[in-house]
Amino acid sequence: MHYFDYKNDELYCEDVAIREITATVGTPVYVYSYKTIERHLLVFDKAFRDTPHITFYSCKANSNIAILSLMGKLGGGADIVSGGELFRVLRAGIPAKKIVFSGVGKTDDEIRSAIKAGILMINVESASELAAVARVARAMKKKAFLSVRVNPQIDAKTHPYITTGLKKNKFGVLWDEARRLYGEMKGNPYLVPIGISSHIGSQILEIGPFMEAVKSLKEMMLQLVTDGITLEYIDIGGGLGITYRDELPPQPEDYGRVVGQELKGLDVTLILEPGRVLVGNSGILVTRLM
Repeated sequence: MHYFDYKNDELYCEDVAIREITATVGTPVYVYSYKTIERHLLVFDKAFRDTPHITFYSCKANSNIAILSLMGKLGGGADIVSGGELFRVLRAGIPAKKIVFSGVGKTDDEIRSAIKAGILMINVESASELAAVARVARAMKKKAFLSVRVNPQIDAKTHPYITTGLKKNKFGVLWDEARRLYGEMKGNPYLVPIGISSHIGSQILEIGPFMEAVKSLKEMMLQLVTDGITLEYIDIGGGLGITYRDELPPQPEDYGRVVGQELKGLDVTLILEPGRVLVGNSGILVTRLM
């Protein structure tokens, strides 16, 4: 649902005529609906009300600082993939402890900035990245709080260009490698493993792939317990699809219910990283034809 409607053949955003906005600021202009974003975040968050969780908005969906600020005011955190996004999120007022740093190819400067800011955790995507974090943390003499992004080899049944959970994709590491990386963290005084994560793709229109991913991560967490490693967070990423034309994506309520059932009894906090589903229909681009 969104708050863009026609009244007497004139387009409105909430209770303001688009014509009034363009008369004030000109064109081209992006117009976003506060109520749409607010409603989507609160509905999504409510869907997981029975499961300990934190909703981290995926900034790559739209990193407009006003939108980031709104997410923070509504209690949300932020999933970032660059030092630039870290800067924007902190400037928007989102607390560092509600920031997760994902993405491949993090530079030493970006890692240093994240550790210095005191973010919740860095999602490590490879053995070489873990080595970089260890090097930077040791030089800073500060602890880095980490999660490993595991590639669960699950077909998200979405477009091949936006699937990220198969072995052929560049994101994350396979479980055997991930388990070894957790072992390395355990023996390093500057590395603190606190979570495990996965993200299998975007614009996913079925609940099944999400459930497979959650079950897989749960099994991995239990195996880590036998290795003497107890984690606090399980990050299942984002990817819930939206309607563009005739797609019928799962409702957040159904998504929340099945994920909650799978995690029931597990002493862990769920991290969610919705992006498109929160802002996909929250704004329009207004232009003038001459």
